[in-house]
Amino acid sequence: MNLETRRTNELEELLIDAEADDDQVQHSHPVVQRPWLLLLGLILVALNLRPALSSMAPLLSDVSASLGLSAAKAGLLTTLPVLCLGLFAPLAPILARRFGAERVVLGILLMLATGIVLRSSFGETGLFIGSLIAGASIGIIGVLLPGIVKRDFARQAGAMTGVYTMALCLGAALAAGATVPLSHYFGDRWSIGLGFWMVPAVVAALFWLPQTGQKHGAHQAAYRVRGLLADPLAWQVTLYMGLQSSLAYIVFGWLPSILIGRGLSATEAGLVLSGSVLVQLASSLAAPWLATRGKDQRLAIVVVMLLTLGGLFGCLYAPLDGLWGWAILLGLGQGGTFSLALTLIVLRSRDAHVAANLSGMAQGIGYTLASLGPLAVGLVHDWTGGWTAVGWIFAVLGLGATIAGLGAGRARYVQVSTEAR
Repeated sequence: MNLETRRTNELEELLIDAEADDDQVQHSHPVVQRPWLLLLGLILVALNLRPALSSMAPLLSDVSASLGLSAAKAGLLTTLPVLCLGLFAPLAPILARRFGAERVVLGILLMLATGIVLRSSFGETGLFIGSLIAGASIGIIGVLLPGIVKRDFARQAGAMTGVYTMALCLGAALAAGATVPLSHYFGDRWSIGLGFWMVPAVVAALFWLPQTGQKHGAHQAAYRVRGLLADPLAWQVTLYMGLQSSLAYIVFGWLPSILIGRGLSATEAGLVLSGSVLVQLASSLAAPWLATRGKDQRLAIVVVMLLTLGGLFGCLYAPLDGLWGWAILLGLGQGGTFSLALTLIVLRSRDAHVAANLSGMAQGIGYTLASLGPLAVGLVHDWTGGWTAVGWIFAVLGLGATIAGLGAGRARYVQVSTEAR
C-alpha cells in the first residue's frame, strides 16, 4: 500500500470515528465560533506555561543567597514545579468534566498568577508554596490544551500543535532572558523579576474569558476511555514525553548554573538559555509539520534527539568560544523533541476523547518521571562538586527517550475502548 493510499484510509477512519461520535452525542460538535479568538486565546495561554519555570534558573543563586537556602533546598526548588506537573495532571479531566475545559483553563490561569505572586513576595515559605501552585497550574492546563486542539482544530492538529508549542517556547525564552534585567532595573530585587510574570497570566485570562461563553464540542472527558494503561504504545508515548521533558527541565533549571560554573555571569547565562529557547520557535513549528509528511515519525525523533544531545554535550564540555553555536543546536533539538511529543499524543489517538486521556497519562506519569532529572543533576553536582559527571545523566535520558520514541513514532493508534459515561 503506497503512502497516499494509506493516508486516505487513515483519513476515512478518522471521518468514520467522527461521524460515530456525532451520532452518540446527537451532533453536539458544532463548528467552533470565532476560531481566530480561540486561536489567540490558545497562544496567550501557551505563553504562560513556561515563564514560572524558566524565570527561576537565572536567579537561583541570588534567591538562594538572599533566603539562605541550602544546596538541597535549591535543588528541590528546581524539582518541585516539574513534579507538580505530573502529580496534578490527573485532576485536569476531573475538573473539566465538572466545570468544562474552558472554565477550568480560566480559573487555573488565575491560580497560576496567584502562585507567581506568592513565590516572589512571602519569603521561603511563599517561595515553595508558590512554586507548588505554579507547577500544579501548568500541569492541569497542559493536559487540557491538546484535547481542545484535537476537538476544535482536528484537520489542522499538527500545525496547531506546532503553533501552540511555538508560543510556549516564546514564553520560556522571554522569561529566561528578561528576568535578570528586570531584577536589575528595579534595584537588584529578584522578587520583582520573578513576580512580573503574573502580568501575562492575568492578560491571558482576560483574553480567554470569552471562551467560557462560546459553544464548543462536547468535552472529551464526557467519554470513558479504557485500556490505556495496558497498551504498550501508550506507554511508549508516555516514556518519550517524560524522558525528553526531563532533559528540557534540566536545561530550564540548571543550564544557567552550569554556565555560571564555567565562568559566565548570571546575565550572560540567562541570555544563553533565552537564546537557546528562542531558537525552539523555529523547530517547534517545523518539526511536527515535517514529521507528518513522512510515513511515520521515527526518523524525525532520532534527528531531534541527536541535535539535543549534541547541544547539551557542547554546552557542558566544549570551549566557551563556541557556546552560542551549541546553544542554537540545543534549541533546534529541544524545540523538535517537545513539539513531537505533543504531536504524538494527537497522532496516536483516534479521536479527541482518546487524545485527552492519553494526554493525561503522558503528562501525568511523564512529568512525574521528568522531575527526577533535575533532582539527579543537583545530587550529582553536590556529590562530585562539579558539573562534569552530569553528562552521564544526559546520555542515559537521551538514549531512553530515543528508544521510547522509536516505538511511539510508529504509524498506529493506541488500542482502547471508548464508551459514553
